[in-house]
Amino acid sequence: MNGAAPALAVEGLCVALGGRQVLRNVSFELEAGEFCALIGSNGSGKTTLLRAILGFIPIDSGRIGLDGDAPGAAGRIGYVPQKIALDPSLPLRARDVVALGLDGARLGPPLPSKRRTAQVEQMLQAVGAAGFADQRVGLLSGGQQQRVLVAHALVRRPRLLLLDEPLANLDVRSTAEIVALLRRLSREYGAAVLLSAHDMNPLLPAMDRIVYLANGSAVAGRADEVVRTEVLSSLYGYHVDVVRVHGRVVVVAAEARDEIRDAVARDPVHTAPVP
Repeated sequence: MNGAAPALAVEGLCVALGGRQVLRNVSFELEAGEFCALIGSNGSGKTTLLRAILGFIPIDSGRIGLDGDAPGAAGRIGYVPQKIALDPSLPLRARDVVALGLDGARLGPPLPSKRRTAQVEQMLQAVGAAGFADQRVGLLSGGQQQRVLVAHALVRRPRLLLLDEPLANLDVRSTAEIVALLRRLSREYGAAVLLSAHDMNPLLPAMDRIVYLANGSAVAGRADEVVRTEVLSSLYGYHVDVVRVHGRVVVVAAEARDEIRDAVARDPVHTAPVP
C-alpha cells in the first residue's frame, strides 16, 4: 500500500437479478499493479460482479469506487469478455482488432495517424502478437486470440483490466503463457488485473490476492489467508477440506476428500478443483 487511492474499491456490494440475490455484501480493494484472481464455481456470481463493476447492471446497495472516483475513471477500464466467437471469415487482422480498442466507439473510419499506428504496434509487441499481427484473427489459435484481446483491452492504458474466464478452453501451455503475460503487463503498465476463473491452480504462482466467491458472498486476501479449510467452510456454509496434492489445491466437501486426493495423485492436470 502506498497511500494512493485503490484502482478498485468494492464496499458492501449487493446485487439481485430476477428476484434472486446474486451478490451479498461483497467487499475488497485492488491496488494499481496488483494481479487478483476472482475464483468461484459456475453460478457463483463472478460474471455478475464484473458486469456490476463495468456499470452494465444496477446494484442494489453498496459502492464501487474506481481510481478514487477520479473524473473519467469509469472510462479507464479494459475488459475481455467471456466467450467471444471470432468467425474465421471475418476480414479483420489481429492488428485491426487491437486498433479498435483505440477508436472502435467512433463513427466512420479512423484517420491515418502515426501516433495511433505506434500505439498499436507497441501493444502488439507487448503481448507477443507482432508475429501474427497481419493474420485474420478468426484463424488464430485460442492462445493467440487471447493475446490479441488483451492487447485490445490494454491499448488505451486502463487503470483496471477485467477478464471473464480468459483461460477457458486453453491448453495447459497456453494457459501458463497467458497468466505469465498478464502478470508481467500488470507490473509494466501499473494496471490492476481482476481475472475470473473456476480453477485457481494456474493462477497461484502469479496472483497477489484472491477474491473467492460462493453462495453470493466473498472472502478476499492473500491466497494463504483465504484458501484455508476454516475460511472456506464458513463461506460455503458447510464443511469443506482444502487438499494439497502435487502442488495443486483442491477444495472439496469433506466426504469426498480421500477420493479427490487419490484422483489428483493419478491425474494432477485434469482433476476439477472447485465443488
